[in-house]
Amino acid sequence: MSPTVPHSPLSQPREVSIVEDENERAFELPKFLVIGHRGCGMNILQSSDSRFNFVKENSILSFQAAARLPIDFIEFDVQVTKDGCPVIFHDCIILTEEKGAIVERRVTDLTLEELFSYGPQDDPGKMGKPLFRRTIDGGIFEWKVETDAPLCTLQEAFEKVEPSVGFNIELKFDDLIVYKEEQLAHMLQQILEVVKKNAKDRPIIFSSFIPDAAQLVKKLQSTYPVFFLTNGGTKIFPDIRRNSLEEAMNVCMVGGLHGIVAEVTSILRNPTAVERIRNSGLSLITYGKLNNISDVVYVQRLLGVEGVIVDLVQDITGAVSDIITSSNWDEGFAEQQMKMKATSPDFSQPQMMTRACFLINNKQVLSQKINLDSHIDHIIQVYQSM
Repeated sequence: MSPTVPHSPLSQPREVSIVEDENERAFELPKFLVIGHRGCGMNILQSSDSRFNFVKENSILSFQAAARLPIDFIEFDVQVTKDGCPVIFHDCIILTEEKGAIVERRVTDLTLEELFSYGPQDDPGKMGKPLFRRTIDGGIFEWKVETDAPLCTLQEAFEKVEPSVGFNIELKFDDLIVYKEEQLAHMLQQILEVVKKNAKDRPIIFSSFIPDAAQLVKKLQSTYPVFFLTNGGTKIFPDIRRNSLEEAMNVCMVGGLHGIVAEVTSILRNPTAVERIRNSGLSLITYGKLNNISDVVYVQRLLGVEGVIVDLVQDITGAVSDIITSSNWDEGFAEQQMKMKATSPDFSQPQMMTRACFLINNKQVLSQKINLDSHIDHIIQVYQSM
């Protein structure tokens, strides 16, 4: 059964109509975008780099911190509670401690009141239940950051974040669940209702890793662009539509979506994909750890990528703001590098190694369009050593 399509005058931005003519399908972002991941960056517990834990991710405090920087959008994850409230939280499962044991609670199985009983409380006289997090290697640690903050709703974000800052709303669903269309439609309608009432002139982008969710939200509204999130083959899923850039392009073309948000490594390993994606009338944004290196951002801009989602928001906007706002992207390579050298902060030895590697590859990519695969593993190794 097809979902009903609500009347959705979400705001005044130009609607992008998707038609069969490929020339009319094209959607283009107005400028190169720098997007703050989960606000001012994701939290990485046990990281020796304090920049990853100075403020709680996906919180109003993190969003407001990002809004004070020269940034275009913030990205955050939205789920819907059991009682129908869109909330901002990345993990599908909450980890807490009860009677000395770690227990799991699925966000979508909790009411808003139950969910907000975890973590810091708005009422200073109340003590929230502890939050824990599982690291990539399977360890579980208490979720501690320098500046903690309560959980928040999507409604609060609209009310408390500077309206000039765009929202990249990731529609978050569990990878391990196969959702029926009516389940997706119900949750998406709850989110769209909040957006409709609060967006006004704020720029909005929707995105999702779940192909059916991305295509369905495009059917449910036509005011805001919808992007398909993909690992681009760097991680394999049962749904083959999630396993390559080619499949991502197909998801977009079939569903009339506006672009792809790809893991940056998949693009650096296959830079010719940028041209194929753009020639298909699709926009391209990337995410991933390597986007926290300014040279990686610079190379992507040269390749034709239209935006990057980053964690080290202050560092990246500071290092590349003069370059990404320049209208003279066709200037000679040497002149661009002189400008970059003049405006970049000091780099450590590992960062200088990464910079040298990328400067060499910049010339090769620009002149020969070669694949960066022979260098990407070294770049990742260097970044992980920083």
